[in-house]
Amino acid sequence: MNLDALFILHRDIPREGPGSDEATSDAIRRLPPLPPRPRILDLGCGPGKQTLVLARQYQTPIIAVDFHAPYLAHLRRSAEGEGLSELVSTRLGRMEELKEQPDSVDLIWIEGAIYIVGFEAGLRLWRPLLRDGGLLVASEATWLTDDPPEEAEAFWHAEYPAITTVEGNIRAATDCGYEVLDHFTLPPSAWWNEYYTPLRKRVARLREEADTNSALAEVLDDTEREIAIYDRYGDSYGYVFYLMRKSTQNPTENGTSSSGRS
Repeated sequence: MNLDALFILHRDIPREGPGSDEATSDAIRRLPPLPPRPRILDLGCGPGKQTLVLARQYQTPIIAVDFHAPYLAHLRRSAEGEGLSELVSTRLGRMEELKEQPDSVDLIWIEGAIYIVGFEAGLRLWRPLLRDGGLLVASEATWLTDDPPEEAEAFWHAEYPAITTVEGNIRAATDCGYEVLDHFTLPPSAWWNEYYTPLRKRVARLREEADTNSALAEVLDDTEREIAIYDRYGDSYGYVFYLMRKSTQNPTENGTSSSGRS
């Protein structure tokens, strides 16, 4: 997919994936307390709706990381508008190239973006950064049935073949050296209210521009198909929040693959 065209489509959209302030707050409520003066990373933060919730609720500095500078600029403006500038710092960079020291982070937060690295790969990559008992919260596309509709399965096989079930992700997390404290599925409103509805409107506004931009036209077509798939089959998959704690048990050598539906 052409990233330039994708960024044109997603410019000024409230979120870069399914989510809501309520879901972020719910995940925070389900976590055990953090230690005093915790170090928190929000990876793949996008325009940072969840970053602002973290800052408001924890009242502690949040380091928000993304590789797309306009998202970080948007977040800084939002933080300033909400009086949270002193609690939100942004960092331009890739989540797979963090410079944090081992055993230095208390909470890693990643909403709707762990697929960029891969669920299991990300858990293994970031575990050494967490202090003993440190927490990692990720929302991940997940099958909600063992027998998904053929069209939905074909779509996800092409877009994200590593998608698996809740049970598969929990096994992967355990193999990666985490204890899964809790999990919950985002409601359909978290897909429509701040993601698909504004995205659908922006697709319509960009159709004329796409007449002379084939890359943009392809992105718009792909987006409309994605929305249609969810509209028809959204009860068979969803985004699931996984709330995990670094365990004392070391990761297995190879772990279990999180691909497929097992």
